Amino acid sequence: MTPRAPRSRRRAPDPPKALARDPRLAALGLDAGDRVRFRRREGEHWKEGSVVRREADGSLGVRDGKGALRAIPIDRVEARTVGPRGGAVWEPVPERAARTEQLGLF
Repeated sequence: MTPRAPRSRRRAPDPPKALARDPRLAALGLDAGDRVRFRRREGEHWKEGSVVRREADGSLGVRDGKGALRAIPIDRVEARTVGPRGGAVWEPVPERAARTEQLGLF
């Protein structure tokens, strides 16, 4: 009997999945995974999280720092963006959604 070559234990990497942009999030100027901060009630401290989805009632599904999924009204969420001097600034999501953006040609 001839000796067999040892099998490699490495798996071939999975091909990258096509990232489909959610049109309901795109209408707000957001993508899944964007960093946001939110308040559950007025006067509370801001908590950071990331965007997951748009809920059926129109609120925003946000995953908080503990891993819980929260449905937060859009008027209580601010998105992280880059300011005019390159620093991080927080922009209210309703203002971001109201702003029109020029789409790329290509």
